[in-house]
Amino acid sequence: MDNSKTDRITYREALKQAMREALLRDDRVFLLGEDVGRYGGSFAVTKGLLQEFGPERIMDVPLSESGFVGAGIGAALSGLRPVVEVMTVNFSLLAMDQIVNNAATLLYMSGGQLNVPVVIRMSTGLGRQLAAQHSHSWEPLYAHIPGLIVLSAGTHTDARGMLLTALQSPDPVIIFEYTAMMNLEGISPGHPATVNITKAGIVKEGKDISIITYGAGVYKSLDAANELSGSGIDAEVIDLRVLRPMDLETIFNSVKKTHRALLVEDAWGSVNIGAEVSARIMENVFYDLDAPVQRLCGAEVPMPYPKHLEDASVPQKGDIVVKLKKMLQHG
Repeated sequence: MDNSKTDRITYREALKQAMREALLRDDRVFLLGEDVGRYGGSFAVTKGLLQEFGPERIMDVPLSESGFVGAGIGAALSGLRPVVEVMTVNFSLLAMDQIVNNAATLLYMSGGQLNVPVVIRMSTGLGRQLAAQHSHSWEPLYAHIPGLIVLSAGTHTDARGMLLTALQSPDPVIIFEYTAMMNLEGISPGHPATVNITKAGIVKEGKDISIITYGAGVYKSLDAANELSGSGIDAEVIDLRVLRPMDLETIFNSVKKTHRALLVEDAWGSVNIGAEVSARIMENVFYDLDAPVQRLCGAEVPMPYPKHLEDASVPQKGDIVVKLKKMLQHG
């Protein structure tokens, strides 16, 4: 088997291949969620899986996030490896009691006797004009909670391999997937690669400034960095990938090398992931900085419906380019 082979596929297909591979590898794995079976998933990620694996492993559930997330937690406690799909992160608030008060706490509350090996997948962020009921970026809410492992699949490689590693964890894992990226084509391993879910990724190495981002910000930041390379700006792009527990070593090493940091994310600016990263940099590597840490974040409004306002509400490649030039005083 040639593990070096790569395929050019959509982000959606990478997620589907990951789910299919997980089902093939382990009979304990099953998927439950709204419209995951007959309809094939709201974003067509699970299309065809019901026909291949049957209704006992691809389960359509009633519209009750608290109910089916709770069922997933119960199945995990019973020795199975459930994958729970919450259609959008906005709907996950209906299951916050199950996630925060049960999944995240049972190991501690039981004195180490009860592991909860459940994986919860959520689509997040803007995309296709789905407005304020479906399009927010609430990764910071879950990254705040001890007891959870919180992952962000910001590349095709992670969309393909992150689930397989997450299913090996004895603890509850949240995986954020990105609505806006579903049709985006990219390079993915031809065969599933083991993804280290404890480390951030260095997407592009550079020496002038560190762009620290995650999720939908990864490819936008990479595009901005590549565009500026022709102008003599050599930016490093760090994909956080793991929002809890955060890989601080990779962040600090990058800042020590470049001496500047721009934090990019779609989530609202107040009390977000960038705020945490900024504080950690200031507390630990302040004297390595040649300039203040700066952030580009989502506008603090409910997600608008019109396409031009939706685009304006989160950082785009052009915004990143302008900000980097200003920080480095180019042009």
